[in-house]
Amino acid sequence: MRIIDETNHQIAMAVNIFEENVERLPRVAAVGDVIVLCCVEVKSFKGEVNATFDKRFSSFGLYKGKDGDDLDPYHVSSYFHHIREDESLIVKLRKWLMNFQPHEDSCNFPMLREIKEETSVNLACKILHFCEAAKDEWIIFAWDGTNTPPNVICSKLEEEINSPLPLQLEPLPLSREVLCTLPVVGSILRMTFDADLVKNHLHLLNVDKWVKFMNMRLKVVDGLWLGVFTPQSKLQYTPNEDGLIVERQRLSEEWLFPKPSFITEEVNQDHAIPVTLMTVLTHSEVTAKFKCVVRVVAATPCQAENLLSSTGEYRMRLTLEDSTARIHAFVTAKDGEVLFDGYPDIDELTRKLNILLGVNEVKDAPRNPPWVCVCLKSFCVSKTDVWSSRTFKIFDTKIVGDT
Repeated sequence: MRIIDETNHQIAMAVNIFEENVERLPRVAAVGDVIVLCCVEVKSFKGEVNATFDKRFSSFGLYKGKDGDDLDPYHVSSYFHHIREDESLIVKLRKWLMNFQPHEDSCNFPMLREIKEETSVNLACKILHFCEAAKDEWIIFAWDGTNTPPNVICSKLEEEINSPLPLQLEPLPLSREVLCTLPVVGSILRMTFDADLVKNHLHLLNVDKWVKFMNMRLKVVDGLWLGVFTPQSKLQYTPNEDGLIVERQRLSEEWLFPKPSFITEEVNQDHAIPVTLMTVLTHSEVTAKFKCVVRVVAATPCQAENLLSSTGEYRMRLTLEDSTARIHAFVTAKDGEVLFDGYPDIDELTRKLNILLGVNEVKDAPRNPPWVCVCLKSFCVSKTDVWSSRTFKIFDTKIVGDT
């Protein structure tokens, strides 16, 4: 924990707290709350002053910060006793906090749109949700209103049948109830914990709060961004008035779609307004039509000679992604005729499919699929369970160019 007051706020003082378990540690509700520390040992080490909290004789009391008006602590340690002499100091700190704005260099906190793989990075994000994906394996869903950079796809197309690209990094998709609470623009970064770190940090997580993550490690898994909380990582809750947060909230309101290529065109749907795949997933009606700007990151079958069924009709499944989500969308029968402009020969069909998938001339080279406009229709395949059986297909979309 790091603390400041009006006499020393340029460099925060570190407080090392030792307790029997995490439940006994201070549970700070928000950055800017006031803590009263009693009987802590203050030392200087290598020029830095720090304090040590010893459970045998130290104690603490936590009070609401600038938004508080009562003088009762909301969390105390075993030996803490509230005394009236502290009340004037708490009130004084609250008044000071009203006008205090910590200086934070935005260069030290890149946005999600600026992140790079295999780097340690500081991020300022809002925690949207967290859940236990598997036993003792928790995932945080974080967002800052911007789009993560698209990644190259390294999986082999022919492996899609037996080892398909995942639609999300968590083993099971989020429920529709949770999904509908999430923003429909901007990327949602999944974060996991190294080893046993999760047990020490779960009590610190609060949904719908802005947080600064320090020294997060970033990597790409199956083309999707993943943040990893390591032993060197730190977490700090941040008020909405923080300059970094204000900037991110503003950018989320100015969110733009990526510029699509001219590879596809919409047939009879050219006046539709584009929406994100998250908008598609959270739409209030099962059956609906959409226009989206996406990348086609996988297809099955992926060979042109296998795109037709035994009856001579198109049938294939595409994996689509944008900055907000991935989905499967089917291309069948007449919709396939529109997409590929009839029934071209195998060479032409291969060329069109490769354009969509970003396949280049180098065998098994990573693919970078282009952004394309597609028209989607959602529908259910089971009237008894409409939402669970909700499916998507591409329609009124034609491949017309190379770039």
